[in-house]
Amino acid sequence: MKKVLVVVDMQNDFLTGALRNEEAIQVAQYVKSKIEEAKKAGETIIFTRDTHAENYMETEEGKNLPVPHCIKGTYGWEIIDELNAGANASLIIDKETFGSKDLAEYFKDHSDDIDEVEFIGVCTDICVISNVLLTKAMIPNKKIYVDAAGCAGVTKEAHDTALAAMKACHIVIENQGKEIWR
Repeated sequence: MKKVLVVVDMQNDFLTGALRNEEAIQVAQYVKSKIEEAKKAGETIIFTRDTHAENYMETEEGKNLPVPHCIKGTYGWEIIDELNAGANASLIIDKETFGSKDLAEYFKDHSDDIDEVEFIGVCTDICVISNVLLTKAMIPNKKIYVDAAGCAGVTKEAHDTALAAMKACHIVIENQGKEIWR
């Protein structure tokens, strides 16, 4: 059985930078342990990286979320050091918006080699849910699940709402209620 672990947007700007999130900071060690387990098991590990250009404020997203963040090449854009993405990632996918068409295409192209996909990361209610649902659309007959203990939303309520929405779309939700920040 081939499993893929997707680590969504564990970047400096989402933890301690422009869009600082206390819950995301708290899940970082759990995410690190999940990556270590996946690496030991020989799983494919994919990191996504929110990636914007200097003109971010002129984009549709920038007009709706007017906080410059994850500008390519900046410290805030980098995946947090403790996850050691350079050594642990099988693949890093830069994405210009919430959901990644490149990630979805990866799953479509490799669907015969994949049995299940697990998601962790931030923000549950924006980028995690977007990528989970795109993946479900590409590989609808594969097990896709989210480890809630490895996720954090913009707010606790938004995190729970996103988990409920994913569950309604037949995504398996694990460890809900066991988040360290609860």
